[in-house]
Amino acid sequence: MPFQTLLTPISDPPISYTLQHTYVLLEFTLCPSRMAYFKITLIRSSIGLPKKTQGVLAALGLRKRMRTVFHPVHPQVAGQIMKVKELVAVSEVDQAMTKREMKEIRRPDPGYYVEKAVER
Repeated sequence: MPFQTLLTPISDPPISYTLQHTYVLLEFTLCPSRMAYFKITLIRSSIGLPKKTQGVLAALGLRKRMRTVFHPVHPQVAGQIMKVKELVAVSEVDQAMTKREMKEIRRPDPGYYVEKAVER
């Protein structure tokens, strides 16, 4: 099983260690059956921003405003999101949607329904 480590600072370090940072090593297992995804939507344009910021958006797959991409929850993706947090809207979802599913969600209600079809 793949392991991932996080370094988190200790809240109350001992007095002898006040000058240096102490960290606790945490391990957790990624469970592929319960994978969560980031739903990332580009809200603000990258025009006029540094090339590095534009590169982060391109790496995330965001090229046009109001476009949405899904990425698995991972520390590297979270770091990229933090670099462009002012430009994107992020939410966490249980499963990624296809382009067709996203289009169906945006489709408005037609305002009518067919009770019975007319024979021709």
